[in-house]
Amino acid sequence: MKKILVVIDMQNDFVTGSLGTKEACGIVEKVRKKIESGIKEGQEIVFTRDTHDETYYDTQEGHFLPVKHCLKGSDGWELIPEIRSLVSGRKVFDKPTFGSIGLAEYIRTGRFDEVELIGVCTDICVVSNALLVKTYVPEIPVLVDSSCCAGVTPESHDSAISTMKMCQIIVK
Repeated sequence: MKKILVVIDMQNDFVTGSLGTKEACGIVEKVRKKIESGIKEGQEIVFTRDTHDETYYDTQEGHFLPVKHCLKGSDGWELIPEIRSLVSGRKVFDKPTFGSIGLAEYIRTGRFDEVELIGVCTDICVVSNALLVKTYVPEIPVLVDSSCCAGVTPESHDSAISTMKMCQIIVK
């Protein structure tokens, strides 16, 4: 069975930086262990990285969320130190918005039997990418490990989990 693990936006700004939360800090060890387990099982592992530039405030997202974050090349843009050593040689999708069309296309052409997503924020980028993958490849099981995800708030995390379940995403 060919599986792919997608690690969504585990970047400094979303864990300990300008948009960090205690919930995001709380999943770091589980995420690291999940990646290590996937490596041992021979899964393909890819990462996404929220990527903005100095024109962020001119974007629609910048108007709705006026907090500069994940500026390309900044410390906040970097993946968290706890997983950096696990990224070497693996594909990273830099994305200027919540979902990555490039990731969805990669999964569609990769002939995967199963896709699993983990990371932050459950209620923004995880749900967006899960729904994109489900749209691009509707017959591949799409899973989300909720113990390896954190939302902006616990309530919005739970709402995103409910939405994904309603859209036939398997939530563990």
